[in-house]
Amino acid sequence: MKSVPGKIILFGEHAVVYGQPAIAVPLQAVQASAAAEVAPSGTGLIVHAPDLGQTLCYDDCTDTDPLYSALLYPLCVTLRRLNQPVPDLTLTVHSTIPIASGLGSGAAVAAALIRELVSALGANLDDTAINELVYEVEKRHHGTPSGIDNTVIVFNRPVYFVRGQPIATFQIAQPFTLLVGDTGQGSPTKLAVGDVRQLYDADPDRLTPLFSRIGDIARAARAAIESGAVDSLGPLMDENHALLRDMTVSSDDLDRLCAAARQAGALGAKLSGGGRGGNMIALVTPDTADRVRA
Repeated sequence: MKSVPGKIILFGEHAVVYGQPAIAVPLQAVQASAAAEVAPSGTGLIVHAPDLGQTLCYDDCTDTDPLYSALLYPLCVTLRRLNQPVPDLTLTVHSTIPIASGLGSGAAVAAALIRELVSALGANLDDTAINELVYEVEKRHHGTPSGIDNTVIVFNRPVYFVRGQPIATFQIAQPFTLLVGDTGQGSPTKLAVGDVRQLYDADPDRLTPLFSRIGDIARAARAAIESGAVDSLGPLMDENHALLRDMTVSSDDLDRLCAAARQAGALGAKLSGGGRGGNMIALVTPDTADRVRA
């Protein structure tokens, strides 16, 4: 069985699509997993998703099926990459990552399925190759994804990510604690990314400075994390959230959660991911964590 984590973006969402840096980390509290079992000859490739109450047959499903992109397309790109015929195999997939919440559900499920299929076939693909395959799935989910979700999840380590540049990791000088607050509202990243693209196309002179400032914030945040200046991350989070709100990707619920976190003592708070729902993150101390959580 192969398991992979979710992810949270600390800084830089949306601006990362336009060449600015972003910082993201794996979120081990939520996971996607896949397990393979050899099936009788002639059975074909089956994907069983009990969490969704769904079982899909690879040969019987078309790309118009809503679950095709999530559960079968990862297998399609993998078999194509390996130049392998469709095997007699049953893959069972589970996930505790909320769907359309900014925690990397699509990339994590794809990564778990691809890793398990590669293993079951006795093949070998390194992380770079698997990352490329998961990115292909991400493009189907999100249209023009930055690539940050698949990179963090596949390599399972914190990254400083700039689109089109080699993966960069960085040193964390001292630990810090983030609480993740779920609005309970799903919001497909593809829609938010598309709306920001429309705003940019209509008025690039207004959006470009917002992207640039978010990039500056991500750079400052990396410097703070590497130097151990954790307290300075809070104001950076607050400013990043305000800029995302200016891009129309926040929501009333996200704004209320961020405000509640700050009022309870959080050093800073911001939405994380595509926005319009999903999750926010709050920077807390041992003295404030319980109060902010409540």
